Amino acid sequence: MTVSDQSQNVMTRERADIGSYDDIVAAAQRTTGLTEMGSTLHEQGLRVLVDDLASPEAGLTPRGNYFQRSEVKSALVGVLLTQSAFARFPQHADVPVERPIFVMGLPRTGTTALHRLLHADPTAQGLEMWLTQFPQPRPPRESWDDDPVFQAMQAGFAAHHVESPDFMGIHYMDATTVEECWRLLRQTGKSSSYESLAHVPRYSAWLQQQDWTDAYARHRQNLQLVGLNDPEKRWVLKNPSHLTALDALMTVYPDALVVHTHRDPVVCIASSCSLSAETTAGHSTTYTGETIGRTQLDLWSRAYHRYHDARPAYDDAQFADVAFADLVRDPIGTVRGIYDHFGLDLSPEALAAVEAIDREQKQGGRAPSHRYDLADYGLTETEVRAAFDR
Repeated sequence: MTVSDQSQNVMTRERADIGSYDDIVAAAQRTTGLTEMGSTLHEQGLRVLVDDLASPEAGLTPRGNYFQRSEVKSALVGVLLTQSAFARFPQHADVPVERPIFVMGLPRTGTTALHRLLHADPTAQGLEMWLTQFPQPRPPRESWDDDPVFQAMQAGFAAHHVESPDFMGIHYMDATTVEECWRLLRQTGKSSSYESLAHVPRYSAWLQQQDWTDAYARHRQNLQLVGLNDPEKRWVLKNPSHLTALDALMTVYPDALVVHTHRDPVVCIASSCSLSAETTAGHSTTYTGETIGRTQLDLWSRAYHRYHDARPAYDDAQFADVAFADLVRDPIGTVRGIYDHFGLDLSPEALAAVEAIDREQKQGGRAPSHRYDLADYGLTETEVRAAFDR
């Protein structure tokens, strides 16, 4: 099958409805051939989510039904696969996770670029895209191209590049790139990602009331599993939604090193809305324009204030602040500054690898290219600044 054929298949995938939660569980079990989920931690949140997605407020189109069902199913597949792997590799429980680096900040503050620079260090490890969705002990890199799961994901991204070239200029992805770790958090039904993909007010209200400690406990268990073959490497992770649950993160990772990226929130919200709109184009009759603007402003202003309310309780030496303008002006110097702040060794080999990734990120399909306008989402600069005012 050609890339063009694959793209056409992706574009025509539709469903009349999203189906029920139990129906999606059965589909995930058929796909994996597994039934053991270990607990019901994921169930409450995902049931609320599926009911919300099936409501008129979500306004899902046939294409949106297919996409959203796939997202929920993917979370359940992750639960099934990791539970099976936990049993097959019990030694994962003894793998250390020491002083992991968490990159966080409002969306579009440079977290992706900085994450990939820090991950370039040969002594670091991150979550490659395909392992966020199919967690397992990380196989040797030279074996990936022969893995059918990896092959299928790469083919899917190739088709996506053809179907949505503009998205790749906003946020480049393929199966090999290190990605956000929200796909691990959603194994307990908790993820801000769903709020950036659809209008789900009941799920949002439910999520605001939750303690995320169990989500981070499973997150850590997944890191132990994926890093089973690389126990000596430091984890470098990234997810804007970590802002929402700093207390839970620090409870599970008390020695975490937090890199917080900063940028004008007016630019962040406009760019975040544009990313949500591009990702979900054609998926909903209601999750468009002003609805995207209103929900994203609420989501990220809440996360921003929760983070700043929580941070004073922790050792300031565990936090490094990075301005977006500094990262753009001097990415290598920014990495040096982070290493110095945390007392980490930036070896000549690591520096050379960071410089190579910096050059790669500025070229070809990975080069950023993004246009957006706050007014497209019914928001004003005054409104956004007021929401982030402390």
